[in-house]
Amino acid sequence: MRFGVISDVHANAVALRAVLDDMPPVDGLLCAGDVVGYGPAPGECVDELAGRDVPTVSGNHDRAVVTDTAFRFNDMARAGVEYAREQLTDAQLDWLADLPTERRACDGDVKLVHGHPDDPDHYTRTHEFSSNLLRGEAVLVMGHTHVQHHERYDEGIVMNPGSVGQPRDGDPRAAYAVLDMDAGEIEERRVAYDIEMVQEQVREAGLPERIGARLADGR
Repeated sequence: MRFGVISDVHANAVALRAVLDDMPPVDGLLCAGDVVGYGPAPGECVDELAGRDVPTVSGNHDRAVVTDTAFRFNDMARAGVEYAREQLTDAQLDWLADLPTERRACDGDVKLVHGHPDDPDHYTRTHEFSSNLLRGEAVLVMGHTHVQHHERYDEGIVMNPGSVGQPRDGDPRAAYAVLDMDAGEIEERRVAYDIEMVQEQVREAGLPERIGARLADGR
């Protein structure tokens, strides 16, 4: 089976549509969290994933929107959380609230978490990737760092598909990956999208301008 793997959409519907349009044929999608936060289109992004019934885990921004736990966020992150809370419908908020911090897919062979298997808020940087993160699954999918990377071990694969809506690895293009379970292969992919359109949406939403400006730098 082949899966399109995404993470850290961050309410960037323009980037999400670009990724979905660019994605080659797959049997399904998987999402490692942070569907909302920062960006100007939280409802569109929730509806896209909920409507496709995409297996998704809760990211820290998703959780903050439904539990009012954004007290440690910077001003940009806090503004995005507050905006999402105001914009989302009850049904959309319920979908976010029901997301687990961990879930398995592909008959248990793939495990999805947001930050780390033991701590959903831990930023698992690329230098921390190791076989010790694997707990019996063939593939561990993490997000949170917004940095695309994967490593292969005898025990399995550890991967981060990168961020759809706010890459932070110096490449402003939306990031995602294609996971081929039968071949045991990961294809890391990037696709350009209309960043200026998102920047205008940020301004129209009254969000901090830096949320849009940083997209052009991939930081």
